[in-house]
Amino acid sequence: MYPYLLHIGPITIASFGLMVALGFLAALAVLTRELKRRGVPEGEELASSIITTAMIGGLIGSKLYFVLFETPSDLEWGELFDVIFSGYGLTWYGGFIVATAAVMWQMHRRSAPLLTVADAGAMALAVGYAIGRIGCQLAGDGDYGVPTDLPWAMAYPNGVVPTLEKVHPAPVYETLSHLAIYGCLWKLRDRLALPGLGFSLYLILSGVARFAVESIRINPRVVWGLSEAQLISVAMIALGCVWGLSLVRRATVNKENVE
Repeated sequence: MYPYLLHIGPITIASFGLMVALGFLAALAVLTRELKRRGVPEGEELASSIITTAMIGGLIGSKLYFVLFETPSDLEWGELFDVIFSGYGLTWYGGFIVATAAVMWQMHRRSAPLLTVADAGAMALAVGYAIGRIGCQLAGDGDYGVPTDLPWAMAYPNGVVPTLEKVHPAPVYETLSHLAIYGCLWKLRDRLALPGLGFSLYLILSGVARFAVESIRINPRVVWGLSEAQLISVAMIALGCVWGLSLVRRATVNKENVE
């Protein structure tokens, strides 16, 4: 594992931070291209504004979620300060919720087409998340799974949260699954002509992927034998299904009324 890639005097380049930055840059490239392809006015400027907003909101939200819900309540102020300003402890769902709210505000302010931008954003989210998880793998930050004897099992002896046992490399699974999600959305981008349908499909696929990975993770179970992330995954899947079906139904009703 390589938690830190480079030391230049007092400056340390952490692998996690670098991969998160590369993930945002990749998401920016995908979003810019898709907004232009979909004919959204000022697509490049809008993409830059959305990614900047998502980056700030996502980092704040992911850290806030970790501090509020996953940090032991008996930490001293000094220890809590270290957690807040450390490079680990970034929870995806917390970042997703805050970033989504911030981006929606940004689109409302710019009067951007919400559903069209959401579809393009789904592809950007998938590729950005895939690259960001490479940082978790390099850092060995505790996102790995339970012990296993599968041929590709790995130990993380030099990770931020080390383990000498061979475990499921869960970040690798997430990178591969979200690259597959990106590929699926890219393949279907012209067939899903109904605005909003691409994002609803993203919610379903990413929810299924995270639910599956959580089944081999070491995160504690909170209710019905499910972890907190699995419960949120179920909510994402349900939201994606309901949203997608409502879009199709509305389009069908409108078509019948026109005819």
